[in-house]
Amino acid sequence: MSIRTETRPCAEGQIGLITLDSPHNLNALSLEMINVLQDTLDRWATDPAICLVLLWGAGERAFCAGADIRQLHDMIGGEDGIRQATRYFEAEYRLDHTLYVYPKPLVCWAHGYTMGGGLGLLSGCRYRLLAPSAQLAMPEVSIGLFPDVGAGYFLNRLPEGIGLFLGLTGARLNQADSLRIGLADLAVADETPDALLQRLLETRWTGDVAADDNRLYRLLAQFTRDQTIDLPDSELANHEQRIARLCRGESLPDIIHQLTGETVEDDPWWQTAINNLTEGCPTTGWLIWEQLRRARQFSLKDIFRMELIMAVRCCEGDELQEGIRARLIDRDNQPHWQYPTVDAVPYADVERYFTAPWAPADDPLADLD
Repeated sequence: MSIRTETRPCAEGQIGLITLDSPHNLNALSLEMINVLQDTLDRWATDPAICLVLLWGAGERAFCAGADIRQLHDMIGGEDGIRQATRYFEAEYRLDHTLYVYPKPLVCWAHGYTMGGGLGLLSGCRYRLLAPSAQLAMPEVSIGLFPDVGAGYFLNRLPEGIGLFLGLTGARLNQADSLRIGLADLAVADETPDALLQRLLETRWTGDVAADDNRLYRLLAQFTRDQTIDLPDSELANHEQRIARLCRGESLPDIIHQLTGETVEDDPWWQTAINNLTEGCPTTGWLIWEQLRRARQFSLKDIFRMELIMAVRCCEGDELQEGIRARLIDRDNQPHWQYPTVDAVPYADVERYFTAPWAPADDPLADLD
């Protein structure tokens, strides 16, 4: 089984423990894993014995590297592909929304690759802990998708220009970067939550959500104070003002020209980010631009509903399949995008990605609270 769920008795009360357990593919989220997660969280939400939930990933390399893109590729190319892909994204976004509104404290311990759908899981949890190896990113520009899983919500809450930059470039953030801009709450010194789990098991939990949340907050603060944590140098700190300046403006082509025209010598982090932008899907650039602009006026629920429309439209087109082919199937890293640059993408083509393929009454996420 690619996911393990269990309950553990504490000094008083119980905690739920969820382990993503598919390390061979970096704990990428299959539809089956998503459904097990959803069913487990729904069951524990109404179980008075469960006082809090801890989520983490097995293996040394990743908490969760995102969606199972190979499975998604097979879905799209198979019989009734769009309906199957719609089921996948509906289930994933419903799960992410569940995390944001969950009635009990949720702790996520993230290490290694925490990207795409993995960052979506982390972002929805009440307490977001990062191990030293954590690498956060939304790299969808490389495959012709867009930063989904609620990115319209959490990217818009970052400092000026940072959310747009991360979406356009897929830049990776380390432990210090992520704490600096609020994508995580606490740094930890260990790669696995064994020591934290032991403290949780030794604690008396009451079942009163407010009281348990307050106790958990104090426990986590003390846990991190008791550790010797040496944060890595922040790559992002060197570029925050530059990003804010270059990403300011009302024209996406102008912003991209500014980013790609900026010379930063002897800085591999910056150059990798700009290379991702240069080689990424031009249509994705416009999707990110419009997504973040529109999401500023939306509730969390409406952001997920918009992103579901966008994801399904991506599955209907050619860019996503071509991106997955080039990056993960044939691995030639030579995607043939429909348009050569953002300047060449017609706005009518962009608008199609925000037009629902269903009537309002048939919206799969219309029932979100």
